[in-house]
Amino acid sequence: MTYRLHYAPDNASLIIRLALEDLGVSYETVLVDRRARAQKSPAYLALNPAGLIPVLETSDGAVFETGAILLWLADRHGVLAPAPDDPARGTLLKWLFFLSNTLHPAMRMIFYPDQYAGADVDAQARLRTHMQTEAARHVDTLEAAATAHPDLFSGASPTVIGLYLGPALRWLALYPAGETGWFDLGRWPVLQAMAQALETRASAVAAARAEGLGPAPFSAPMPADPPEGAAL
Repeated sequence: MTYRLHYAPDNASLIIRLALEDLGVSYETVLVDRRARAQKSPAYLALNPAGLIPVLETSDGAVFETGAILLWLADRHGVLAPAPDDPARGTLLKWLFFLSNTLHPAMRMIFYPDQYAGADVDAQARLRTHMQTEAARHVDTLEAAATAHPDLFSGASPTVIGLYLGPALRWLALYPAGETGWFDLGRWPVLQAMAQALETRASAVAAARAEGLGPAPFSAPMPADPPEGAAL
């Protein structure tokens, strides 16, 4: 079938677009208008009751949660991850879940502190500062993991790890605007090299063009200028 990716520019759906492009499979996109909060509409909630982006419609039904979609695609197509009986499978799974369950939630608290700390702007600022420190610690951990497992963290021949981590590094460098002085990718040279290699792949070039991400979307990102929709 042709997959249907429900996406918004420069959102977590970028990770899935990268995977689809890298797989070379047929897919179409459905823009989710975040400004209109379309991800909270009844039609979208019927696909993903959490009201989050992305959703991938497949022949097996709608799949949501970024890590789950990546793993589903990898297993369905037999690439982007070691097979279930491969000795490296456990290592890939633990770092994929570290990205989805540890780094990504920290990023959400940095980007949307009001959703966690309420309306008090001082409490929001304290939470953001704390989670920036936590995120830096998590990236330190990932730098060590990438050093120990270069095949799994490759940008040149990426697994689901690289496809997830490249956009994550982008967002840490960009968002929220004016609050990213703590982040310098050069502090993590192994991950920086991974990001540089990833963005030279045809899949990344295609994704960057589709979402207006510029020529170096992961290693030297600029704010998105998408041809449709809005990056928020």
